Amino acid sequence: MKISVIGAGAMGGAIVEGLLKSDVVRCDDITVCDHNQPVMDHFAGQGTSVTSDNAVAAKEGDVVMVVVKPWCVEKTLAGIKDVLDYKKQLLVVVAAGIPSEQINAWMDKDGEKPKLFLVMPNIAIAEKSSMTFMSAIGASQGEINAVSDIFNDLGETLLMDESLFPAATAMSCGIGYAMRYVRANVEGAVEIGFKAKVAQKMVLQIIKGAVELLQASGEHPESAIDKVTTPGGLTIRGLNEMEHAGFSSAVIRGLKAGKI
Repeated sequence: MKISVIGAGAMGGAIVEGLLKSDVVRCDDITVCDHNQPVMDHFAGQGTSVTSDNAVAAKEGDVVMVVVKPWCVEKTLAGIKDVLDYKKQLLVVVAAGIPSEQINAWMDKDGEKPKLFLVMPNIAIAEKSSMTFMSAIGASQGEINAVSDIFNDLGETLLMDESLFPAATAMSCGIGYAMRYVRANVEGAVEIGFKAKVAQKMVLQIIKGAVELLQASGEHPESAIDKVTTPGGLTIRGLNEMEHAGFSSAVIRGLKAGKI
């Protein structure tokens, strides 16, 4: 399978980095299209094909991924529309807030529309650890399986109805919220006596442990918390202070604010 990635900024570049570690595609089957020469030089050095011509990249891929800012989607799609073969190629669009109806209107060829996938990963895809949300429009089950296989190799993928995509976009922001928690935890650790690098190492391992425990057990977080909150102990004291400051409410409000 040949994959073309048009747009290798923060998200597109992360996707390519993940694909380079992938077990489902070879580096020489990846084409990267960008207008930033250092970016192209970097990926060329990793063994991918590179080009600054969107149409050239689009011709190369069995799966063509358009990973650009929302306001660039229409122009980018217009530039590749004529070269895409809707019978043979799959179109993946990674851009927040652009519905399939709009994309299909832009890509319509006398009533023919592409096999379209709306996809929303996060930048952890670079380390094959993304939580990726995906909706398929007009694709067969075999085509859905093919695209799912790509993103499942780069983390976890949830196939969903497009109506849930605005909420999924908000959830994909959660990696930023998690990183802000890490920063706050590290700053607190520095205040109570640890050096910053040591603090970050500790905090990341603690969070990793929490994630792996919950994944392994399937346990509700509150049930797991009960195991570490001794009556009159320090953990419950700390948790209650966070709640007095609105911790849970702030997380929920942040998620709701991120919904398109």
